[in-house]
Amino acid sequence: LVSGEIITMTSWMRMVFEVEDLSVASPATVSRVGIIYVEPSTSVGSKAMVKSWLQTLPPAAIPFKNQFQELFNVFLDEAIDFHKRNLKEYVSTVEPNLWQSVIDVLNGYLTEYVVKEGETVTKERIDALKKNVEPIFIMSLCWGLVGSCDASSRTKFDVWIKERQNLPSKGSIFDFSYDVMECKWKGWMETIPHSTIDPKKPFSELVVSTPDSVSYSFMIEHMCTQLRHVLCVGPTGTGKTLTVKQKLISGLDPAVYTPLILTFSAQTSANQTQDILDGKMDKRRKGVYGPPAGKRFAILVDDMNMPLREVYFAQPPIEILRQWMDHKGWYDRKTHQFNTIIDVMFIGAMGPPGGGRQPVTNRFLRHFKHIAFPDMSDNSMKLIFSKIFEAHLTSFYPATVKAAMLESVCDASLTVYRRCLEELLPTPLKSHYTFNLRDLAKVFQGIMIADPKKIGEDTNVMIRLWAHENTRIYRDRLTDAHDRDWFDVLMKDMVNQYFKKNWDTLVTTDRIIFGDYMIPGADPRLYSEVLDQKQLRKVIESYLDDYNAQTNKPMRLVMFLDAIDHVSRISRILRQPKGNALLLGVGGSGRQSLTRVAAYAADMQCFQIEIAKGYGKNEWRDDLKKVLLRAGKEGKSIVFLFTDSQIVKESFLEDINNILNAGEVPNIWDMADMDQIMTVMRPICQADGIPLTKQNLYEKFLSRVQSNLHLVLAFSPMGNTFRTRLINFPSLVTCCTIDWFTEWPAEALRGVANEVFADVEFPDLIVSDGIVSLCRDIHLGVEKASARYKEEIRRYNYVTPTSYLELLATFKKVLAEKRDELGTAKRRLSVGLDKMNQTDKDVAIMKIELIDMQPILVKTAAEVEALMISIERDKAAAAETKSIVEVEKASAAAKAAECKAIKDSAEAGLAEALPALDAAVACLKDLSLKDISEVAKYSSPPGAVKLVLEGLCIMFQILPVKVGEAGRKTDDYWTPSKTLLQNAKELLTRMFEYDKDNIPPSVVKKIEPFINNPDFLPEKIQKVSSACTAMCQWTRAMHKYHIISVEVEPKRIALASAEAELKIVEEKLSGLLATLQQCTDKIAELEANFEAQTKKKKELSDRAEDCTLKLDRADRLLGGLGGEKVRWMAAVQRLDSALVNVIGDVMIAAGGIAYIGAFTAKYREDQETEWTTKLREYGIAFTEGAGIINTLADPVKIRAWNISGLPTDSLSTENAIILSKSRRWSLMIDPQGQANKWIKNMQKSNGLEIIKMSEKEFLRSLVNAVRFGKPVLLENVGEELDPALEPVLAKQIFKQGGTEMIKIGDETIAYHPDFNFFITSKLPNPHYSPETCVKVTLLNFTVNSTGLEDQILGLVVGKERPDLQEAKNSLVLSMASDRKTQKELEDKILKLLAEAEGDILADESLITVLSDAKKTSDEITAKVAVAEKTEKEIDVTREMYRPTAYRGSLLFFCVSDLALVDSMYQYSLQWFLILFEAGLENSAPGEDVEQRCNNINEYFTFSLYKNICRGLFEKDKLLFSFTLCIKLLQGTNRIDSMEWRFLLAGATSNSPGISNPAKEWLVESSWLDISDLAKLKAFEGFDTDFADRVHMWREIFDSPTCFKDKLPGKWDTSLDLFQKLLVLRCLRQDKIQEAIMAFVSHEMDSKFIEPPPFDLPLAFQDSMSTIPIVFILSTGADPTMAWIGFAEEMGFASRRGSISLGQGQGPIAEKLLSEAGKQGTWLLLQNCHLAVRYNSFVISHPFLLLARLAYVVLVG
Repeated sequence: LVSGEIITMTSWMRMVFEVEDLSVASPATVSRVGIIYVEPSTSVGSKAMVKSWLQTLPPAAIPFKNQFQELFNVFLDEAIDFHKRNLKEYVSTVEPNLWQSVIDVLNGYLTEYVVKEGETVTKERIDALKKNVEPIFIMSLCWGLVGSCDASSRTKFDVWIKERQNLPSKGSIFDFSYDVMECKWKGWMETIPHSTIDPKKPFSELVVSTPDSVSYSFMIEHMCTQLRHVLCVGPTGTGKTLTVKQKLISGLDPAVYTPLILTFSAQTSANQTQDILDGKMDKRRKGVYGPPAGKRFAILVDDMNMPLREVYFAQPPIEILRQWMDHKGWYDRKTHQFNTIIDVMFIGAMGPPGGGRQPVTNRFLRHFKHIAFPDMSDNSMKLIFSKIFEAHLTSFYPATVKAAMLESVCDASLTVYRRCLEELLPTPLKSHYTFNLRDLAKVFQGIMIADPKKIGEDTNVMIRLWAHENTRIYRDRLTDAHDRDWFDVLMKDMVNQYFKKNWDTLVTTDRIIFGDYMIPGADPRLYSEVLDQKQLRKVIESYLDDYNAQTNKPMRLVMFLDAIDHVSRISRILRQPKGNALLLGVGGSGRQSLTRVAAYAADMQCFQIEIAKGYGKNEWRDDLKKVLLRAGKEGKSIVFLFTDSQIVKESFLEDINNILNAGEVPNIWDMADMDQIMTVMRPICQADGIPLTKQNLYEKFLSRVQSNLHLVLAFSPMGNTFRTRLINFPSLVTCCTIDWFTEWPAEALRGVANEVFADVEFPDLIVSDGIVSLCRDIHLGVEKASARYKEEIRRYNYVTPTSYLELLATFKKVLAEKRDELGTAKRRLSVGLDKMNQTDKDVAIMKIELIDMQPILVKTAAEVEALMISIERDKAAAAETKSIVEVEKASAAAKAAECKAIKDSAEAGLAEALPALDAAVACLKDLSLKDISEVAKYSSPPGAVKLVLEGLCIMFQILPVKVGEAGRKTDDYWTPSKTLLQNAKELLTRMFEYDKDNIPPSVVKKIEPFINNPDFLPEKIQKVSSACTAMCQWTRAMHKYHIISVEVEPKRIALASAEAELKIVEEKLSGLLATLQQCTDKIAELEANFEAQTKKKKELSDRAEDCTLKLDRADRLLGGLGGEKVRWMAAVQRLDSALVNVIGDVMIAAGGIAYIGAFTAKYREDQETEWTTKLREYGIAFTEGAGIINTLADPVKIRAWNISGLPTDSLSTENAIILSKSRRWSLMIDPQGQANKWIKNMQKSNGLEIIKMSEKEFLRSLVNAVRFGKPVLLENVGEELDPALEPVLAKQIFKQGGTEMIKIGDETIAYHPDFNFFITSKLPNPHYSPETCVKVTLLNFTVNSTGLEDQILGLVVGKERPDLQEAKNSLVLSMASDRKTQKELEDKILKLLAEAEGDILADESLITVLSDAKKTSDEITAKVAVAEKTEKEIDVTREMYRPTAYRGSLLFFCVSDLALVDSMYQYSLQWFLILFEAGLENSAPGEDVEQRCNNINEYFTFSLYKNICRGLFEKDKLLFSFTLCIKLLQGTNRIDSMEWRFLLAGATSNSPGISNPAKEWLVESSWLDISDLAKLKAFEGFDTDFADRVHMWREIFDSPTCFKDKLPGKWDTSLDLFQKLLVLRCLRQDKIQEAIMAFVSHEMDSKFIEPPPFDLPLAFQDSMSTIPIVFILSTGADPTMAWIGFAEEMGFASRRGSISLGQGQGPIAEKLLSEAGKQGTWLLLQNCHLAVRYNSFVISHPFLLLARLAYVVLVG
């Protein structure tokens, strides 16, 4: 059992298998069973079926039983026999199905006679049945038997039946229906009411009935009402789905029938089918499910035969339906309970098997009544489209246009459709060349969306519109110029034939364009002709600019006319309801970018999924929900852009297929989603008058989805995957308008280059134009080279527009870098030379200056001495004057101090009074006139007021009034106070101007009591009057001021006296100071002169010393760098030349970087040679030998790369330079692992992250590396890259807050500038899609002979002379280090010279550094020279082992060529080198190096032969021996290439020089070979000599040993053994094998033609614990017993195990293998071919102790 369990069958148990056929039964099965074949027609027979049916007739029809029996007897068997012999079905039917179909149709006519209990059939209907028996039988016979046949078969049957029965003669019997009510034959169109076309309805809703569609609808309803299953079969586009849907939705009673629609595709699964149907079912009772009670489900299964067949031909979705057909239900997968499904019937629709449509088992098809839908006749098609178009013209155009256009447009359209159908046939490369009725409908739909007002009565515009729509539908999908030219001629012929117009007169522009985008923001958008192409470009560019302004991913596109044309095509598709596009083109051709522009122009959102690691079905469904809800629920137009690189799972295309077909994805909505949809659709349906059923609401939602959602699929047409997808998902073609993106035309290439190079500085227009032309030539040339590459060596390389843009960008980038590099180098060298030249000049000047300075220096010293004496004398006189001044100065200071003390004392007293005075003044300022006037109004003032006013009167010396009795009178101040207060303003003025410095003593005396009065305080007065408070304050302040002023006055007098004395003293001091100043000034003048002279003397002295120092420095500088001067001058000249040639040089290098990475060396050389030729043609200067290496190589870097493991050959060096210069990340084709090793060594110090796509967390590692700026190596990739890598590969970097960011998956992270990404693949010849090619730079790191020879030489010398190899390695390292240091020092010298400012000789440190640097550089130069000499000496010794390395290289490529014979013969370099090392160890020693090399060569050659032969099929062993021998002879130039070509291919011409001299025995092809052979140098005259010695050559021809016989004449001695093979090839090809054996035996040894027999012990010796032995068995061979015996010999009898792989055995084998690896036991895995998936698991897991490298043994 599958579980591994074994069950025992008893002797009485038997197994019975009932199968359809034995096509997949194994011989073992067939040989163990007895077989009985059951013939349907003889085992059951039609008579039994009819007899059974007659017993079921309803009672009302029983009287006609004999009549029915007679009709069956007369017609059925004969009709079936005619059917078998003459008729053709789209899908073959089994004979019982035909019988049953006739009966089913007949039952449909008898349903009215089946009545319920208690009811009866009327006599009129019984009488009618009597008339109708024969017609309904004929009707049932025709449709039951021939309804499944094609049109021609129906015609044949019509003739046959009419010969036997009297039937309507006009037309075919299939054109008529028998009306049982009227008892007569009617044409099908008479059975339906007349209908008219509403031109205002959407095009997709227009339906025109035809006789065919009416007949099919009738038969579908006829069968469905009996719950019989119907299968509609016919080619695509014949209306199967439309007819069935129309019948199900509107033709059946909605109260009884509920339609369900399923669409199958290649990826549909049984589970998916069951889930969809279960989701629609209601539970009726326990274990029984079905539609709601009282309803029936009519289930349409569209594209029913699309599901892929499994290995043994089962189709699971069909099997689950068949289970219902046979058992009326299926199992619940969770509970395993059987659920019965009731009240359902199925209607299938499918095309004939072929392409992606699979044959379906008759076990399933037998349950259906087949109805064939043949291709629609021209009359039917014209009827449909003429009615639709006529209604449109009638409603929107003048009658003249209708009269002129109706017939012409219809007839021309039908003709174009037919011609395309007949002549544009699908091929493997043109699998999308499939046309159906939908394409014809799209033409008319396109014509009908145009704005009638713009066309008016101008029929020319209508004709151009017709031509435009046909071009869009048919021409846009054509792949090559030949097909497009054919279509252009067809259109011209159609215009001339049907419209009577000349094309050149009708069309005056180079292309016809219609669009609705010329007026941005227009509403409505009118679809009209675009005549102004310049304006068109401006409009499209404005859309692009607007798009770029509002996105963080702007597109830098050049909108040339072809690109604009594609935008127009996509816009046309998007404006149509249900408009979906399939854009076909290689990656980088602009499909996505132009779609975004078109979507933006149409004011639609463009949605695209974002692939992240782990993106699967759930995430995909979530994205689809968003899109569908936006289109259906929100009613917004949306473009869903989907590319083939985003197809993570093929099930994605299943969903796309469903959306294209039906606008939905089955089972995508949960209950919450459905509630939302129903809620939103309810008011919409209400407004449209649609009944509010759940089905109607959902249908409305789907119609909105189909109208608003536009799928744009951008696929690459390359490879089998695309073709397979079109086959598996036919809606990709049938429901989409196809636009093929051709390669850019030459003028477009030039236009783009001109645009990109607009800011590049070129010397002149000739160079600019030449570079632009060369870019075009490079692109087109590489396209041709890629085609040749594929044709000649079966390797793939794709050239896309993105490659061209990469060329342009790379040229700009590298040109700028190279100009900067050369300019900087030249500047540095020029500055260095200038500095050295200047130094030479300065030295000459300094020598003269030094001589001139000596007399001036002596004179200046004498002048300084004299000045010194004069200064000393004047200084003594000044000192005497200064002492007098000091005495006077002290006296004046004392007097000044005295004055200051007096002044300070006086000011201190005043300072005490001033604050009070200031406060009083401030109060007065605040005192208002109103306040004063109020005080005057008192009649009897308070005491405090009177007190203040009395004080005020005293201060102003106002006398009081005497009041009272005589003798007792008192002073009364109130009366004068009132007088004083009456003029408030004057009072305030008097108080402000009061003379406080001259208050009379009498006033002071009178006021004193007031001051001392405790009530005369401002605080107390404040309580009574604010005005009096201010007056009180003022009075007190005046008093206080007076008191202090009296104290200060004596001090003032003393101060005036002291100041007078001080003035006298200061005047005297001033005179003395003036005298002193005169003395000081004189001394200062003398000292200044002295200083100047001293400075002059020092300057002269310093200059002399500086000159001496500079002369010394100059000597050191010129002495050190003088030798560099000549070299630097030559370098400057070289750089001048390089700057002139840099444009041409960089152009070749940029072409190499952008294009040639995937090519082998020869193709690269060819391309570069072609480019240099073009440079000469265009007159562009370049350096001879310019290329990637000569233009961009840095010797220091290259040496470092070599040390890190980069092979030293030029191809690898080119690859490394391309990798370092390319703007894209590199994908290295690295079957031998050389690039992998190099990258690992080179980036090890930078923290290299190594990841594989098989690792679960590889994307997490990549994200971290991007964030932290680490290098990443993604190794061992296949032909498909994970879509999650897209943002990294495309470098989708954007700025956010000034920081560069990138979005990887759902995570947006900072993009570190140090991040580096490398990808390697071990596939020897991968076929990467164009989409992958545009994202990466492909680099072919496949080992070549030079690189491998060096590797093997290192291996040989390492084993034979490890001392030499070690010395060589250390020398290489030290030389690399020294050269790097030398380069750095030279750069440092030039940098210092360039950066030095002013006089270079003045900088001692600079001169010292330069001298030291030069000294070190010279030392290193000497050291490098010695090392180079030593290296040459070592290389001389190493070269002695070169023959062995050369032989090893030859042998490896001989072995690798075996893969061309059989893909199984693939051998890794690692395996080869291990075998080679074993050969070094096991070969015999030699007396000298030459002998030792010969021994190694002999031993290894035979060892390789044995090992290879062990894994070869017997038929290929001699071939290997021969190629091995030839390869070795070619290595020694002993095989002429032309002779070798002749041996392989024979004659290449068809005209012999002379006629065949031996026609009676020599065939003409042999004579052609002889004639061609005579053209070779060694065989000159062979044909004439042959003619002269015909009889002698006849003996050779007849000889059974001709392969070793002597040749006639000189040929036996003049030809060597290989050349004799050529002669034998001409005469006796049947003896070539024996001749080859003799040749190999002679040239090598007889042991090379005697393959060693299978030897398990020997194979075991060559294997290792990490290299498994793989037995490939011929029929009947079994090494098991030999393996068991050998295990016992080796002591592993108890330590061995075995397991036979098969279903479910993988995990068990994994466990055993893991245990064997840990315990060191042997394990035999048998029947590995039954577990292919498990084998890949074993090979990919090193912990299982199995290397990826298999040791193959063929056992036959």
